[in-house]
Amino acid sequence: MRRLLTDAARTLVPPSGDRHGPLPPLMLALTVVTGLVDAVSYLTLGHVFVANMTGNVVFLGFALAGAAGLSALASVVSLAAFLLGALAGGRLGARFAAHRGHLLRTATAVQTALVAVAVAVAAAADGHVTTGVRYALIVSLGLAMGVQNAAARRLGVPDLTTTVLTLTLTGLAADSSPAGGAAPRPGRRVLSVLAMFAGALTGAVLTAHAHLVVTLGLALVLLAVTSLTTHRLSTAGAAWAGTQAG
Repeated sequence: MRRLLTDAARTLVPPSGDRHGPLPPLMLALTVVTGLVDAVSYLTLGHVFVANMTGNVVFLGFALAGAAGLSALASVVSLAAFLLGALAGGRLGARFAAHRGHLLRTATAVQTALVAVAVAVAAAADGHVTTGVRYALIVSLGLAMGVQNAAARRLGVPDLTTTVLTLTLTGLAADSSPAGGAAPRPGRRVLSVLAMFAGALTGAVLTAHAHLVVTLGLALVLLAVTSLTTHRLSTAGAAWAGTQAG
């Protein structure tokens, strides 16, 4: 337990000279964003994900088999938007290969703009999700999450992919002491799971009891703060300068 708490503290407040610099807490903020936007997409946009593409591939198979409540078109559109966003994120990764801080700053700025579009669409529709609004939100959010995933992959911070928890959870169990493993980064892995859970829970509560704009607005604020914080910090230290391909 002491090791878990120590590792969690180091993730939230990285020590001076850490090779990932301030990236870990910033990536946790993006993990919360993932939970928020997937809560919106699944609960209000017709059982589709904009960040969890594994789920979308599965949903597409279910929909093509005739399962009720699922849309093959929505899954395909989300997948296409995500891939386009990932393509853009990959180009950003190549352009800012010399400094991970500059990459994260730019990627989150792009995400902020895309989520701002989603907020504007939801506000203009006054929360009424028509077919047009649904696909506009799927596209804008899918693009944003594709950018985020590509950037996270290039940043290469262990156990902080911001979206994929299957390997993180597997690592918690398979690398644990009872399994005969060294149990690396237990606190970071637990925080990653908790961040996703917190985002999903908050998104579900807000989606059920508040205006759609509120949920998307919270994601927008988190992204804007992350981008501005990264901009401020990216000129301050060299420990996190070099990129790491994922």
